[in-house]
Amino acid sequence: MSSNLPDQSPLGSYTEKLTIETPEQTLLEFGIAGIGSRFLALALDTLIQILIGFIVGLGGTMALGALAAALPKSAVWGAALLVIFFFLLYFGYFAFFEIIWNGQTPGKRKAGIRVIKDSGRPLTVAESIARNLLRIVDWLPGFYAIGIASALLTKENKRLGDLVAGSLVVREASFSDLKTVWHTAPAPTGPVLAPLGAAKLTPEESALIDSFLMRRSQLDFDVRVRMADQIFQRLKPKLTLPADNTMSAEKILESLAYERRATGGYA
Repeated sequence: MSSNLPDQSPLGSYTEKLTIETPEQTLLEFGIAGIGSRFLALALDTLIQILIGFIVGLGGTMALGALAAALPKSAVWGAALLVIFFFLLYFGYFAFFEIIWNGQTPGKRKAGIRVIKDSGRPLTVAESIARNLLRIVDWLPGFYAIGIASALLTKENKRLGDLVAGSLVVREASFSDLKTVWHTAPAPTGPVLAPLGAAKLTPEESALIDSFLMRRSQLDFDVRVRMADQIFQRLKPKLTLPADNTMSAEKILESLAYERRATGGYA
């Protein structure tokens, strides 16, 4: 995938959307997360870190006191392990959750945002680690001053870690919203339709349909219709459509998604 941002905004200007062109020449649009939602996510994650740090720190201090009385030399190693733990808690916390939760931490999940690559793909493990190690610099000289300045000077609200990893933070529909999208997509009614050919689609084409269906509620109507038609035209040669087909492109994509789910094509 490649990023396609036709507007060349001046330095420091802000854009609300990212347009990505897929290898299938289909445009996908993502809403860029604002500084406010990112700050909320950071505040929630920091609160979780403080609570974990307080509990472990209290227990660790008590354990070190007992260890120092029994084995004074061993207490030094215990203190070193405690320091390493707090380092990993602060910097490893973000990378750990972004790796296992596909770009989200507990705070990001609550704020409804997610980290992705500029290309729209998920970050690799190495990219997520590099992105979060740069928090050391973003924090300087205090309270994320450099990170905030970087976000204000880039139109996609990127801090230094994002610039290094080639990532950005986008708005993500909540899990309940995604569920509603699937449940409100009407299943075929009337006579049972013959399979449209979902089994012929590649995993990438199926993922493309998923991506559109999950984000369509965030799109302007004209963009939504155009994107559905672009995806449909791309897949049409593989599909088996009835001669009297009257379904819209979006309904056909919904039917393909249901067909694939019904045959166990979704994990």
